[in-house]
Amino acid sequence: MSTNAPTKNAALLGWVDEMAKLAKPDRIHWCDGSEAEKKSLLEQAVAQKVLIPLDQKKWPGCYFHHSNVNDVARVEHLTFICTPTKEQAGPTNNWMEPKEAYRKLGAIYDGAMKGRTMYVVPYIMGPADSPFSKVGIELTDSIYVALNMGIMTRMGKVALDRLGTSTEFNRGMHSVADSSPDRRFICHFPQDNTIWSVGSGYGGNALLGKKCLALRIASYLAKNEGWLAEHMLILEAESPEGEVSYVAAAFPSACGKTNFAMLIPPKTFDGWSIRTVGDDIAWMRVGDGGQLWAVNPEAGYFGVVPGTNYKTNPNAMKSIERDTLFTNVARTADGDVWWEGKDNEAPAELIDWKGAPWKKGSTDKAAHPNSRFTAPMANNPALSRFAHDPKGVPISALIFGGRRSTTMPLVLQSFNWTHGVYLASTMGSETTAAAQGLKEGVRRDPMAMLPFIGYDAGSYFQHWLDMQSRIPNPPKMFMVNWFRKGADGKFIWPGYGENMRALKWILDRSHNRVGAQETVVGYVPRAQDFNTNGLDIKAEALATAMKVDLAEWQEEIESQKEWFDKLGPTLPRPLSLQRELLLERVKAARNVK
Repeated sequence: MSTNAPTKNAALLGWVDEMAKLAKPDRIHWCDGSEAEKKSLLEQAVAQKVLIPLDQKKWPGCYFHHSNVNDVARVEHLTFICTPTKEQAGPTNNWMEPKEAYRKLGAIYDGAMKGRTMYVVPYIMGPADSPFSKVGIELTDSIYVALNMGIMTRMGKVALDRLGTSTEFNRGMHSVADSSPDRRFICHFPQDNTIWSVGSGYGGNALLGKKCLALRIASYLAKNEGWLAEHMLILEAESPEGEVSYVAAAFPSACGKTNFAMLIPPKTFDGWSIRTVGDDIAWMRVGDGGQLWAVNPEAGYFGVVPGTNYKTNPNAMKSIERDTLFTNVARTADGDVWWEGKDNEAPAELIDWKGAPWKKGSTDKAAHPNSRFTAPMANNPALSRFAHDPKGVPISALIFGGRRSTTMPLVLQSFNWTHGVYLASTMGSETTAAAQGLKEGVRRDPMAMLPFIGYDAGSYFQHWLDMQSRIPNPPKMFMVNWFRKGADGKFIWPGYGENMRALKWILDRSHNRVGAQETVVGYVPRAQDFNTNGLDIKAEALATAMKVDLAEWQEEIESQKEWFDKLGPTLPRPLSLQRELLLERVKAARNVK
């Protein structure tokens, strides 16, 4: 078996050898992250028909990939936290006993890479020289995964140099195996800093640096080490006067997260600049000035394509113009790509995401609703100059937003940290296509982290509450909802760039510059403090978007009991008391009216 190990790290070499003996690949390739290697891997992927080149004049450096039709999204029901006891994984996670998981997956890995190459992918999550960063090694038999990891992480020699002789690295084993849904498992071993994933080639299941390490494993490490690993974008806002502020914001998948991270302010906000530090994950620690400082551990964007266009997200469109991998979109015979919600209408004929002929007017989707782009963050024309800063950026506000047709106003500020943790821990969102096997309707998605908390959820909330005493100058906390609907069933708020108006109020509140209307459930903007210049929306519609409807809130708070009951004995008492207190206040306010 040929190998080209560029390291003398005994722990790493021993582990790679052990895994190779199990999976039995024909070849081992150590990825170095160079441009020459990328070119060679792309050529191999095209030769193997894993990638299809697009028209290189229209889409330079871009390729198309279609995954197995049974493998198109994260599989939460096949994702496990493998801790010594079920209680440590908690009631929101699937649990498997570690020895049983190693045995079960080991049997599937046995010989799974025969006839294939094992790619050894060393990578860093976080800036290469940041003390916050973590090194991982992913072993994979997927050239597609190796190429994606090259975009999404600091990959190759840089990671081995950072690791040196240390034994502290995440051990990630991945094999597509036979792609059988019956033999598909994504298992996390927090105590071992290990991830084993088998049977899936889809990003969230197979790019182990992303959700698996940067959220599930990192959230466990963060609890033990006193920091936060969160499913949050990081945004930089610079005012015309030159004041620069940063916010971190949590949204469940397909709720406008990337759009917000790459927001372009409306004309009324001439002179404002919004830049992206990160679009998906934030690692936050207490730093200078007693503030929470955040780094983006990723180096690329793995975004949902449908609905992305020059109106909704011009910066994303510019980011995918070159050196991008498109997965499960539709394409034309001459090497162009298309998806639902693209700027142009569908051509008369397409090749759909499964590779079948598609005609305009078909009731079937041409692109899969969860089709993706993988693009280097260097492509983003609005990338913050601090995106690679080893210290990160200081956070002034934490924002939480789900997709709600009713109840939650456009923007709401918590009374204090505990109240903010309560609001975020009960956050609800209507389900989307980014995860398979979920019922339609509202599900609780605390901090947009429900699928990604790497340990017991009640203990995770307690960790959030404990963080307050660690942060001398904590950020203010806000809820937002771009998706409220009117009586006609249509969205009230125009969203996209207009979300700048809510962001401006949030920043003004964070810097103690404007007032607010105190409601029973939190602070909302007063009319005089919310910029509506040039906004094409009737005053009544705006009032509806901002409204705190007490009847809806009573129903909301009562429905949270089932969620809190599910969490069991580790639910922090302050959160259950917050719920009970808020319910009594809402009931009393309704009686007064």
